[in-house]
Amino acid sequence: MSRDEFRQWWLEEHAPLARQLPELRRAVFNLVTTQDAQFDGITELWFDSRRSFEEAYASELGKQVVADSMAHVARRERLFVTENELTS
Repeated sequence: MSRDEFRQWWLEEHAPLARQLPELRRAVFNLVTTQDAQFDGITELWFDSRRSFEEAYASELGKQVVADSMAHVARRERLFVTENELTS
């Protein structure tokens, strides 16, 4: 799949599917612009808790999201982070 084909699938097919996950508060789909990067995109999915995330992905829709992703990407990594917002 070319980079352009990936972006089209990711933003026009996968993102709308993922945005339907139960208890999802926010979804950000970041396109990587560095030509030689190991990834074409980074998704931020915001849930109120790790439990909410796990329940969302245990649902039928969550399983569809995973299957759709695995059918289109060569590699996937999942990171859990804590936000630390700094303001001036």
